[in-house]
Amino acid sequence: GRPPRGLFIMDLDGTLLRSDRTFSNIDIDALVQLGELGIIRTIATGRSLYSFNTVEVGDLPMDFIIFSMGAGVLQHAGGMVVRRVSLEPNEVKRACKILKTNRLDFMIHRTIPDNHMFSYFRSNEGNDDFERRLKLYSRFAVPLNEATDGFGLASQLLAVVPDRVSHAVLEKVRSELPDYSVIRTTSPLDGKTTWIEIFPTVVSKSRTAAWLAGELKIDKSEIVSVGNDYNDLDLLEWTAKSYVVDNAPADLKDRFTGVASNNNGGVAEAARRSIENTFGDG
Repeated sequence: GRPPRGLFIMDLDGTLLRSDRTFSNIDIDALVQLGELGIIRTIATGRSLYSFNTVEVGDLPMDFIIFSMGAGVLQHAGGMVVRRVSLEPNEVKRACKILKTNRLDFMIHRTIPDNHMFSYFRSNEGNDDFERRLKLYSRFAVPLNEATDGFGLASQLLAVVPDRVSHAVLEKVRSELPDYSVIRTTSPLDGKTTWIEIFPTVVSKSRTAAWLAGELKIDKSEIVSVGNDYNDLDLLEWTAKSYVVDNAPADLKDRFTGVASNNNGGVAEAARRSIENTFGDG
């Protein structure tokens, strides 16, 4: 019944979730303490709801889940989706044309809550990470019909790009789709391939976090984030105080305050520092 005192946002894979796909007791205890202090606890993940539900979350002490990079928001208690955003059919058609012109292998995902289902287009042979993702989601994947006019609404497009050419391709796609949200992610499948994810312009971890903070009437000065990868970058840049776990890329650790790794209680360390320096201890 009391107003929130702050917002603590953490990535899931490689941040809160350990490498063995479990949660540490020290992190869980820290999240419980944050809740007792009136801090809203939120996961911000690139996973779809389907993928998120494959993790054994149990009674995880969490208030909201920002999923699919911010395309949707779930109120954890009760499982109600309180926000969802989609690309319009004409936006899907245009982005699809750009990806084909650049000879990229990509997927177009259905709308929330069915955005684990997708159509795919293969421009190249030998894209191992693309093939790996197709195999993983084979029962939800169908080839893309050439006539994309009939695809309808979509939650996102996702291009799988070999790391050796990823930077140039990313900048080219961003320049050709300036009115979309184009986000770089490191593949969670092989840990090195770049995924280029394309969303409506209002979608990103930071934009959706800003929406949630507005709904909860939480000032930006009372928001903390913890991340580990490039798809957390806009959130890390936006929040009042930002932490990266020790398993993050070196260039992110150079820019933001470091804490322990995801396997050694990094979230708990960030929570402790936030209570001391951002939220206060009262």
